[in-house]
Amino acid sequence: MNIRSLTRGDGVVIGAAVLLLIASFLDIYSFDGAPDSAEIPSLWGSGPVVLGVVLAGVIGAALVVVSHAMPQPKKVAGLDLGQFGIAFTVFAAWSALGNIFDPAGAFDNDGPVSGLSAGIGLILALVATLVMAAAAVATPLVPALKGSLVPAARPAAPQPYGGQPQGGYGYPGAQQQPYGGQPGHPGQPGQPGPSFGGQPQPGQPQAAQPQAPQQAQAQPAGDFSPFWFAVPVPRPLFAEDGSPTPIAELAPGTWYLAVEQRGANLVAQTQDGRRGVLQDTSGIQRG
Repeated sequence: MNIRSLTRGDGVVIGAAVLLLIASFLDIYSFDGAPDSAEIPSLWGSGPVVLGVVLAGVIGAALVVVSHAMPQPKKVAGLDLGQFGIAFTVFAAWSALGNIFDPAGAFDNDGPVSGLSAGIGLILALVATLVMAAAAVATPLVPALKGSLVPAARPAAPQPYGGQPQGGYGYPGAQQQPYGGQPGHPGQPGQPGPSFGGQPQPGQPQAAQPQAPQQAQAQPAGDFSPFWFAVPVPRPLFAEDGSPTPIAELAPGTWYLAVEQRGANLVAQTQDGRRGVLQDTSGIQRG
């Protein structure tokens, strides 16, 4: 699961579920003129309210959030978990509305119960389920709710893939020690290396100046060099055999290693060692 793939709408759903749980411990009824010492049951004292409002709402919110946090949506009977979750939240709101209109349930079949009305628990439960259902339905439709709940952080010195510090061995752009070279000198052993810009140090032969161009000429222009990159938004990673089913999801704020280029696509390696094809490479940030 990847929490960075959650949206602002998911945050509203989570907040409404927390409010619903709080409301479930408050009074289900309200009696006019009842003393403060009167023991009034909470929402947990009514089976229909617990099943139709509290549990239905919490289960629906969990299904909606989990479906968005999973890299590949799970389907049951042809419907993904998010659709089941939306149905549960709408049912919970409908049930809460019915209990507001008739809080006494079957007790008033022989006549209205004097002074009885919906308690603060039922009222808050109705508000929570209405907000939950509205957010679950509107998130795919409203751009403001589609935004990322946890924005990708851009640290000044991001850690590349594998925990190596920036500029460490293996990170693209880091100068590597040549075999047999002295620390801090990229040239031959015992000789100072060229300074920035290719100017020779005092006592260094002029022949050492074209070292960098010679290295560049040694590599064909079409060769691919692995590099680190990050994606701006969550993007699927597909199997190398061309299967349309994603094997992973690349999340913003994490560095991944591009190991091969296939046309406009990149073969990327995740932190757990899985390799796949990134088809959408627009807007990626190179390390």
